[in-house]
Amino acid sequence: QVQLVDSGGGLVQAGGSLRLSCAASSRTLINYSLGWFRQAPGQEREFVGAITWAAGRTSYADSVKGRFTISRDNAKNTVYLQMNSLKPEDTAVYYCAAKVYSVSTRDWMYAYWGQGTQVTVSS
Repeated sequence: QVQLVDSGGGLVQAGGSLRLSCAASSRTLINYSLGWFRQAPGQEREFVGAITWAAGRTSYADSVKGRFTISRDNAKNTVYLQMNSLKPEDTAVYYCAAKVYSVSTRDWMYAYWGQGTQVTVSS
């Protein structure tokens, strides 16, 4: 069982930055991958990026590649989503999620979810 708590969202101007955090309560995440998804009003939830806990390998959606970076802090059992050069189209509720083993871009493969944090980018 993994419990996830998202935080760090807010209002930022276009071109600005935000860092989201996802704190995981679990004895060990060594066998897990942590993903970030987002959902804008009226749209389906979409994959943003993910990281394998053991190796720290990351993958990103094309729409955020080069602007967003995912990292992890083993000591704090926390995953971060650093978002730079934000655009109005990045506005959404952002969720972190966990699944065993390998990364997936499919949200239905993730068993554990945070509550979400709102990111609003003004133009």
